[in-house]
Amino acid sequence: QVQLLESGGGSVQSGGSLRLSCAASGYTYSNFYMGWFRQAPGKEREGVAAIRRDGSTNYSDSVKGRFAISQDNAKKTLYLEMNSLKPEDTAVYYCAARIPAASSGGYLGAFMYNYWGQGTQVTVSS
Repeated sequence: QVQLLESGGGSVQSGGSLRLSCAASGYTYSNFYMGWFRQAPGKEREGVAAIRRDGSTNYSDSVKGRFAISQDNAKKTLYLEMNSLKPEDTAVYYCAARIPAASSGGYLGAFMYNYWGQGTQVTVSS
């Protein structure tokens, strides 16, 4: 059973930084991709960043240049480095995985992913 466990959320002031981690377990596939999503109260879940096995990435326009997604395949761990945080970044952040990988494209679409973590809260105060 694939499991994803996020950590690293918390509260910061505007302009601050946080690093989220997602530890994955329970699979042996080498062909997969992973992503970070977020959901603010009253809003739909939004794709933030995605990364494929070869290291290629996608970012939403709202975080491009401020967030960086990375992975340590040996440790099966996904990261999201968040800098220059804004109050509008406040949300529950979810780690997601598509295992095994599906057809290409749509990497920031929640429908593309079949495994999800439980989420970690990020709160940015002004």
